[in-house]
Amino acid sequence: MIQDYETFKAELALSKEEICRELYQENTDRIRIKKEGTATRNLARIIDSTLRLANSKGFHAMTLRDLCADSGLSMGGLYAYIRNKDDLIHLIQSHGFKLTRRTVLHYINGIDDPMSKLSQAIRAHVFLSELIRPWFYFSFMEAKSLPAVEKQNAIATEREIETIFCNVISEGIERGVFREINARLLSSLIKAMLQDWYLKRRKYRDQGVSVEDYANQLNDLLKTYLLPVSEGAGINVSRTATTAS
Repeated sequence: MIQDYETFKAELALSKEEICRELYQENTDRIRIKKEGTATRNLARIIDSTLRLANSKGFHAMTLRDLCADSGLSMGGLYAYIRNKDDLIHLIQSHGFKLTRRTVLHYINGIDDPMSKLSQAIRAHVFLSELIRPWFYFSFMEAKSLPAVEKQNAIATEREIETIFCNVISEGIERGVFREINARLLSSLIKAMLQDWYLKRRKYRDQGVSVEDYANQLNDLLKTYLLPVSEGAGINVSRTATTAS
């Protein structure tokens, strides 16, 4: 169970390393480095530098020389991992997709109560998008310019994340915990609210809303909407009222 954002950050550090190790293992046909530890560390540097540059000057304006300068790798060293920017896109997108899917599924695993499960899925996604906001922002902003295969993967992954929420909501309806609603539509609305956090970060910063405030408020809103009136009426929806006014 997610306790708070700081605990979440500490727990996720290992997951990011594991993802880069998996990326190396899945791309040994492209990556010429044989030492797994070295390759894992350098993949993390390449990904972090790419996201930093993409969000400051735009991915298409970024050159591989820019990437070398930012990551500290030589051009020859960089070519040991990627052949071109299409390879780079593949690594970036694969990294984010794997981390998002794994994180959300990890934090809902073993939870029986649908409302608790939905709450954990929301908190996992909001906290992750805060922690790796450059990737979420990059993935959204660059989606229209991705190569065809990567664009299809991006669409499929977004639908997959929505389906996780949809399945939890559908389970709650079937068990009589949630009232009858359109589960697919609500899951799409949830995804839009999750995107608002990382796409319009300044708006919430100006309101004094923290990442925990946002996750709590969204969960309170969903409880009020999903639970029968007798159960949802007492939910506190004013946690951030003083900061938002």
